[in-house]
Amino acid sequence: MPRLLQDTLITTAERYPDYTALVAGDVRMNYREVIDYACRLAHALRSLGISRGDRVAIFMDNSRQCALSVYGILLAGGVFVAISAQTKRDKLAFILNDSGSRVLLSEPNLARVFAPLARQMPALKILCTANAKALPAGVENTDEILADMPVTPPPQPAITLDLAALIYTSGTTGVPKGVMHTHRSLLFVLNSINEYLSFSANDRLFSALPLNFGYGLFQWLSAVHAGATLVQERSFIFPAQVFKRMHDEAVTSFAGVPTVFAMMLAHDAKQALRFPSVRIVTNAAAALPADFIPGIRRIFPEAGLYKMYGQTECIRCAYLDPALAELKPESVGSAIPGTELLLLNKDGHTVAQGEIGNLHIRGPHIMQGYWNLPEKTAEVLVPGPLPGEFLLKSGDLFRQDADGDLCFVARSDEIIKSRGEKVSPAEVENAIYSLPAVQEVVVAGVPDPLLGEAVCAFVAVREGESLSVQQIKHICNERLENYMVPKHVLLLPKLPHTASGKLSRKLTIEQHAASLAKLK
Repeated sequence: MPRLLQDTLITTAERYPDYTALVAGDVRMNYREVIDYACRLAHALRSLGISRGDRVAIFMDNSRQCALSVYGILLAGGVFVAISAQTKRDKLAFILNDSGSRVLLSEPNLARVFAPLARQMPALKILCTANAKALPAGVENTDEILADMPVTPPPQPAITLDLAALIYTSGTTGVPKGVMHTHRSLLFVLNSINEYLSFSANDRLFSALPLNFGYGLFQWLSAVHAGATLVQERSFIFPAQVFKRMHDEAVTSFAGVPTVFAMMLAHDAKQALRFPSVRIVTNAAAALPADFIPGIRRIFPEAGLYKMYGQTECIRCAYLDPALAELKPESVGSAIPGTELLLLNKDGHTVAQGEIGNLHIRGPHIMQGYWNLPEKTAEVLVPGPLPGEFLLKSGDLFRQDADGDLCFVARSDEIIKSRGEKVSPAEVENAIYSLPAVQEVVVAGVPDPLLGEAVCAFVAVREGESLSVQQIKHICNERLENYMVPKHVLLLPKLPHTASGKLSRKLTIEQHAASLAKLK
């Protein structure tokens, strides 16, 4: 069994050296080439003083260098800190300072963001990939440094309880928090995911999800663990190009989020979209609207649809058997292998079946805590059933059906209290998503002098479609209790997303504050 996360690459490269590991743009790399690059980077980092436990930041686009850097840092004994390429200068500086990163790995197209930091943070070593002609002062060329480095793994002194990654949360609720994951926690959840998804060396995983995002990162980690191929796209900016790549590469697994599925369904409505080679479709990061499921089945006719739930603090904790996707369209299933899920009330007692409780997660996959934030850590890592054990308090509210499967209700801080009743934003959103013209929707509570909070729906309409406020309220009246029907509906061309592609209530409210202020 692998002891460290990088052991999966070493083992796979020994077993399948000539298998294709990574397809990124026009570049194809087999496992021998991947581990050779990772080893050279590891030795380069060691030559710069990186040793066991030191943090190394990756500030790159969703590129092959980004994927390779993860294993190079691990082989050096370091802790990787993957940062979204959309991060602006101040936030980048905060993460680098907060994590204590000693080295930053980046790319020339991001120099406008990181270059000023070379002057502000002289102790930080910055390495940048090719195109060295225009590299800023104080920035070294990664390719030149790697050229003469050995292609054998350096000694691995770390143990499984050492940190492997700091994954920073998106920061939409405040200052970003660094989630601490050990080799043990990441290896455990990796084994569990690959077990229930049954990945093998014959699989070809497709992902356009960013590697700084846990869901995207685990597409790469899962592929390496299984000896499979990752077909990596930078984004979905050019859908036709992405769809052609998926067909040409005969991908067998597709990882998506509701935003991506909404775009694919809109395309399919105009021109049929079919991927018969795909056997696994997964959804995580945000709840999949029930009305998306029939369309996803059409687009991926041979695939099992896995609806999953997780948080950065545990990566993954629940999945629904694909056979139940239609029978339980609003469920995310039960605990992943080797873990346990508990629904507790505010007093820490288990709630009855059908009642709403705060999800608590038990297993070796939960984080060690938040970096440099002991008080925040104590809020979410609470005493477990055994002495010295901790549970992860998710902050998300669920109810459990008769089979033990979980249905998401809302985040505890997103429940809308209107007319003395509690309204689940997700329930209202699902009703609105049933309208074919809806691209995306966010439901939130806004202050109201009579109701306490009024239900407000922000709705983005599909391009070329028409939709009225009356139609939205009509479908809500048909499907929901009166107190859940939105008082306000704002029709918008698009809704804001976080760097990881999630819809954001906070950003939506902030961007439309002026419009909300006029509501009565």
